[in-house]
Amino acid sequence: MESPTHPLFGAPDGPEGPPVCSGKGCRKPAEWVLVWNNPKLHTPDRRKTWLACDEHREHLSQFLGVRGFLKEVVPLAGFQG
Repeated sequence: MESPTHPLFGAPDGPEGPPVCSGKGCRKPAEWVLVWNNPKLHTPDRRKTWLACDEHREHLSQFLGVRGFLKEVVPLAGFQG
């Protein structure tokens, strides 16, 4: 079953500029999409996203990973959400 279409967390709501990192207080352009799911709250096919700059990719991935939420990390340029 395909994942439902979902908005990118951190993406601008309009033409204000490029998507930005989801890291707290970070406004750098996003380079990565962290795809995740909280199995206690979401159905198995549901996917949520965070965006990350190169600097915050590892930190945000670890945050989601230690909780068992992280599904994949993909470049923003090739992301098909």
